Parts: sequence; structure tokens; C-alpha cells
Amino acid sequence: MFRINARHTVKMLGVAVVTTAALAAFSGVSQAEEVKAPAKSWQTGIHRTDLLKKDLDVDGREVIQVRVDIDPGVSSPNHSHPGVEVAYVIDGTFEYQLEGQPPVTLKTGDSLYIPAGVAHIAKNIGTKTGSELATYIVKKGEPLVVIKQ
Repeated sequence: MFRINARHTVKMLGVAVVTTAALAAFSGVSQAEEVKAPAKSWQTGIHRTDLLKKDLDVDGREVIQVRVDIDPGVSSPNHSHPGVEVAYVIDGTFEYQLEGQPPVTLKTGDSLYIPAGVAHIAKNIGTKTGSELATYIVKKGEPLVVIKQ
């Protein structure tokens, strides 16, 4: 004779509902992640390597040289420096937006002069990590990078 155990049936039905809901939720999350990956922020997508810091013969000035590696699609924040910057593209393709000027695209081997205090943004518009050599002639004792709002 076949007997139905109501308590066992309800318990199994509950487990099936929870399992189905969990699988559906996991599937939805998985699909959402495939459709749109979050953009990398500049805090994690820009890597600086200090190369040189030396006093100049000019009172109160120093030269600083930094290698800057920027992941694809990542932009620096809008910022300025307490002196001039000369950017030399070691590898990749960058778009530089200097305050009050049209954007300029630089490729491997190109250089750009950025006047003291001019706010600017650098964006890696290439498909791989790009690198630049940034040379600053700046006032000693001041922060090298000033983030603009």
C-alpha cells in the first residue's frame, strides 16, 4: 500500500523551491556580470613608479621623473602640478585633455608639454596598458598632484 508522508513531501517541496530560486538568482547574476563589467577606477588602474627626484640649481625647484602605467580605458582625475610637466609616451595611445584646449592624441614616441598649474586629464584610449615618462620641474615642498573638482 502506498502512503503519503505529508511532512516529508512539504520538506522536499521547500528544498526544491529554494534550490530553484538560488539557481535562478545565480544565473541572473552570472549573466549580468557577463553583460557589463564595472569600469576600472583611476585608483586601481594607474600605477606610478618614482624614478628620480633631484634638486635643481634654481632655488626652490626640483626635477621629478615618474613612470606612469595606465590600464586600457582608464582616465586620470582632472589634476594639475605646481610646475611644468613633460609627458613622453613610452608605449600605447593616450588622449590628453588640457584645460581650455581641444583634446590631443599621443602615440608611442610622442611628447607633450603641460604648463604649470594647467588642469589636465590623461586617458589610455588603447587596448593594452600604456606607459608614459612624466618629467616634472616643480616647486619643492608642494604636493606633486593637485586633484581638481
